[in-house]
Amino acid sequence: MSYQVLARKWRPRKFAEMVGQEHVLRALINALDNDRLHHAYLFTGTRGVGKTTVARIFAKSLNCESGVSAEPCGVCSACVEIDEGRFVDLIEVDAASRTKVEDTRELLDNVQYAPSRGRYKVYLIDEVHMLSAHSFNALLKTLEEPPPHVKFLLATTDPQKLPATVLSRCLQFNLKRLQIPLINDHLETLLKAESVSAEASALGLLARAADGSMRDALSLLDQAIAFGNGSVSEADVRTMLGTIERSHVIEILRALADADAVALLAVVEQLSQQAPDYEGLLAELLTDLQQIAIAQVSADAVDAHIEARDTLLELAQRMDPEDVQLYYQIGLIGRRDLPLSPDPRGGMEMILLRMLAFRPTTADQTETVARPVKLRPAATTPATNRASAPSTSTTPAKAPATSPAASVSEDSDWSSLVEGMRLKGMVRELAMNCTLEQQAGEQWQLTLDGEHQQLLNKTRQQQLEDKLAECLGKNLKLKIEIRGAASDT
Repeated sequence: MSYQVLARKWRPRKFAEMVGQEHVLRALINALDNDRLHHAYLFTGTRGVGKTTVARIFAKSLNCESGVSAEPCGVCSACVEIDEGRFVDLIEVDAASRTKVEDTRELLDNVQYAPSRGRYKVYLIDEVHMLSAHSFNALLKTLEEPPPHVKFLLATTDPQKLPATVLSRCLQFNLKRLQIPLINDHLETLLKAESVSAEASALGLLARAADGSMRDALSLLDQAIAFGNGSVSEADVRTMLGTIERSHVIEILRALADADAVALLAVVEQLSQQAPDYEGLLAELLTDLQQIAIAQVSADAVDAHIEARDTLLELAQRMDPEDVQLYYQIGLIGRRDLPLSPDPRGGMEMILLRMLAFRPTTADQTETVARPVKLRPAATTPATNRASAPSTSTTPAKAPATSPAASVSEDSDWSSLVEGMRLKGMVRELAMNCTLEQQAGEQWQLTLDGEHQQLLNKTRQQQLEDKLAECLGKNLKLKIEIRGAASDT
């Protein structure tokens, strides 16, 4: 017997064998058991989530010789013929290839006749959104008041293209994308039954690549078994999918945690020798940043199936939460703009460097981040001197850099001090919402309105204290008190 692909061999034949979609199965099972059957059902959802499979099982439940039930016997002639696709009263129509109104009219001409063998004549129309407007109009009357022996089962991946007049005549069921753990567990169960050895990490890669589609997951698994000559390993799956080795993504995260631009560029240089998919690399980086952000809230909430879970938990301790959120947002925007860059590698490098450039830094971190860029500081020559400078000069004289302390002092008002400190990000927001109440030598006291108390934490207070000390050129101790409470206003 010829080989049968896994997606067909392991296609569910009963509702109990379905993976996920409990919200749809529950409604259908109750309708069958209580004999509350509608004449038209519409199943929507992305490819490979079970729309046609659910429709076929439903048709089998309607025509099983043992009676209408949510659990068809599976052995009678009607059940066997439906499984084999040769049941005369199950009319499957591919709307993508029969879009004309003549095709629809020809189909409906036989609706009036009673079923030949089964209890119901079932019309299963796949990709129904491909029908033409005239075809929909021809279908409306029959769809609204069909003969009692006819059931319509419609399936589509794009319900927005269906006329409202069709939608109103059907019971609608939206099948959801399958979660990665569900796909992963199903692949593991299937491989045990097939006696195929597989690495757990390889199945995780396949489950993620399937993008919520079980059929895609089974097709990729078929390909992985053939690629690995009867076994499924992580290395083979990565090669087959063209994904980046996990270690490279971890190296990028470590470099971001250390604010090391040189290390970031070195990783990209190493990756460029493999001609990687930079969009895929960025997607994996965003996935890990999301898990790190979750770990910073609750370590137990981190996905147990994710690779390098312990490493991500360690990075969650080293990285500041606001940095993680900033990196994620820059990565999202970068993923959108990456196709616009002249060179994919250059676009990836700019995204990573942008993460560091906009990262809020303390005084002792500024030099570390800026050093790899090696930018020459701009001259601070007044505008009048620049205008009078000879046009033939090729190397303008370098004026001494102006420090923040040159324009502010302890006697300056607080708003001037905030501008002089050149703060960024949330630390600047904290400073701008504070009021200077008292300064006694090295002891400075600020007050923060209770409405903005969420801006205050130990890290930001320490950063503000460091920048203020640097600006004034002296050591000081900063104390911030909350004035009032948000609930009092």
